[in-house]
This record gives sequence, C-alpha cells and structure tokens, in this order.
Amino acid sequence: MKVLRTDIVMDVGESLNPAIDIGQIEGAFVQGYGLFVMEELLHSREGHLLTKGPSMYKIPTMNDIPREFHVSILRGSSNPRAVYSSKGIGEPPMTLATSAFFAIRNAISDARREKNLSTDFRFDSPATAERIRIACENEFSVTPTSVTENDSKCYSTWSINV
Repeated sequence: MKVLRTDIVMDVGESLNPAIDIGQIEGAFVQGYGLFVMEELLHSREGHLLTKGPSMYKIPTMNDIPREFHVSILRGSSNPRAVYSSKGIGEPPMTLATSAFFAIRNAISDARREKNLSTDFRFDSPATAERIRIACENEFSVTPTSVTENDSKCYSTWSINV
C-alpha cells in the first residue's frame, strides 16, 4: 500500500518560521500515518506487550512518505489572542493522517460491495495488511464460527487485541 499524494493546507495563524512549521506538519502527518495504518500493538494472553519498540513493529520510513507531498500554510488567519498571533502546530497535523485510514476503509467497502457483501463492517486502526485482508472477506480470511476440541489442538492464538 502506498499513499501517492497528500495535499495539506494548515491553519497555523501567523507563522513565526514557515519552513519549521511545514516540516512539523510533514513530520506529524507521517507519524500519524504510522499510528493509523502501520503500528500495531500486540499483547500475549497474559497481557504482556509483545511489540515493545520499533524493532518489534513496523514504523514509517522514507518509503512511506507520499510521492507527492504538498504542504502549505493558510494565509491571513491570525489569532489575535495568542503570542505572536500563532496557533497550535504540534500534534494537530497528526490527525490529518486519518485520511489515509479512511481511504483504505472506503476501498475495502467498495471491494465488499462488488462481492455483494455488507458495507457495514468493523475495521479497527491500524489498517495493517492483515486487517485489510480479513475485512475484504473471502474463503481464506473468514474467521471460523466455532472451534472444536480437535481444532484447538492444531493451533492457538499467539496474541490478543486489547
């Protein structure tokens, strides 16, 4: 999966340093992309965290940055009640990456519609390849409705969602 293009216009009030603000927006978007699309926390049956750091789960790399990444600052939107008429620029751009998550969800919904499946389905973040595959539903990704005693000897879950 690859984000081909991202266009962001961010309201930062009167920017004190546009270059720094644009870098902050770009970095926060990529961090949010990791949060909503890649970084899955897994726990053992006992509740211990199995993914304890970047070496244990996938984080965004430069290959995950959109090929076309356009960021601009909204002009003429000062904030007269703040220091230097500025606005928050830290975490707010991180939430813009939900656009990638919902684009994936919409693509899954279209794929399900083509197969005459319900477009009302549960799809949790992060939108990992595994979750996308399961949400698309076919004979290989449908969860068994019941497990017999013999089946439970063949496999066991190695992680749980919390």
